[in-house]
Amino acid sequence: MLSRQKKVSKLLKFLHSSGKKGIAWLIDPDKIADSKTMTDTFSWVRKSNLDLILVGGSQLERGNFEEVVIALKELAEDIPVVIFPGSQCQLTHHADAILFLSLISGRNPEFLIGQQVTAAPIIQEMGLEVLPTGYLLINEHEMTSVQYISQTTPIPNSKPKLARATALAGQLLGMKFFFLDAGSGSKVPVSSEVICEVRECIKHPLIVGGGIDSIEKLKVAFMAGADLLVLGNSIEKDPNFLVEALEFKSEINRSLHID
Repeated sequence: MLSRQKKVSKLLKFLHSSGKKGIAWLIDPDKIADSKTMTDTFSWVRKSNLDLILVGGSQLERGNFEEVVIALKELAEDIPVVIFPGSQCQLTHHADAILFLSLISGRNPEFLIGQQVTAAPIIQEMGLEVLPTGYLLINEHEMTSVQYISQTTPIPNSKPKLARATALAGQLLGMKFFFLDAGSGSKVPVSSEVICEVRECIKHPLIVGGGIDSIEKLKVAFMAGADLLVLGNSIEKDPNFLVEALEFKSEINRSLHID
């Protein structure tokens, strides 16, 4: 099957090259009890300035991954729906693209290359747009779901030079996108020092997520150099936070004279 148009990579590269800021909404299928309720609650999203919807989780116990992706495609209309996989089981041709992640901050071969080898032929057959992504867990003193499942030790926020060297290695290996993640439900986001160090050394779009539950944290991450911020748990707790975040995104883009 032929690959789809590279609309997601074009979007991320545009954010990076223009200085414009983006926001993605991360949805964990395990936390969706009723797809219809979700689409009714967030029907306004299709007319918003949301950039991407990511879907994926660390456990996927409910077996509703494809169902949720189909519902999100109906909800989103022109907003791309991108797979943020926790394993090779989280695949469907109904999505627009996939973050093809390699957990380069850890040393577990299963998440560096093992899961990717299993998934690669399936992804190629599906024709999904593939985004080769260096994935770095950045966390200190917390055990998040992704850390537990991946059995890897995150890079501490207190070691920004180590995060920089790891991201640089990913760039030299040919990765085109980078994701700094504090982990779902983290109380502390990726620090501005880590974001700045990674931003300085890579020449590709930078995604940051985990622990961003206030406008102030949103601002800090954007100002440190994030191109796209990912919000998940904060929206589960307060759906209005997505509205506030999108309004702030518009304000910051206007202040930079790029809206």
